[in-house]
Amino acid sequence: MRFAYCPYCGGKVTFREIGDEGQMPFCEACDRPLFDVMHTAIITLPVNEQGEAALLRQNYVTKDSYVCVAGYLKTGETAETAVLREVQEETGLTPERATYISSYYYEKNDLLMLGFLTHVSKREFVLSGEVDSAAWFPLEEALAQVREGSIAWQLIQACRAKLLEEKD
Repeated sequence: MRFAYCPYCGGKVTFREIGDEGQMPFCEACDRPLFDVMHTAIITLPVNEQGEAALLRQNYVTKDSYVCVAGYLKTGETAETAVLREVQEETGLTPERATYISSYYYEKNDLLMLGFLTHVSKREFVLSGEVDSAAWFPLEEALAQVREGSIAWQLIQACRAKLLEEKD
């Protein structure tokens, strides 16, 4: 979120040179810079003991491909807790552990996404109302199920590399 008005006093902001930050929104009345606010979410690839990845269909996201489990962090929640909660909520699977992989900037929604690999045991899915369907795919086939170049695609590649590294 980029500020046009001060969230503290409601006054219109100006721009001021602020040290190494350069031109920034500034509230003259409050005498303070207003740093842009970016929302944070998690994105995770649940992988079972057979090396299969759980991918979701969420028609409100895309009708053309599968996606990874994702969701916003709630106030007071760590990224790891959000991963465990989102996997449980969206798939009904119980995560055993989550490993941080990388962060991704999602320009469309001005969002920082923290990417994780989540280890789960293979079970039947119990889907939330946000999910239209879910399926298990061998990791080698998972890339072909998501949009090429997407954050999910990048995460799957990174998770495959991490799993290969763990085997060595």
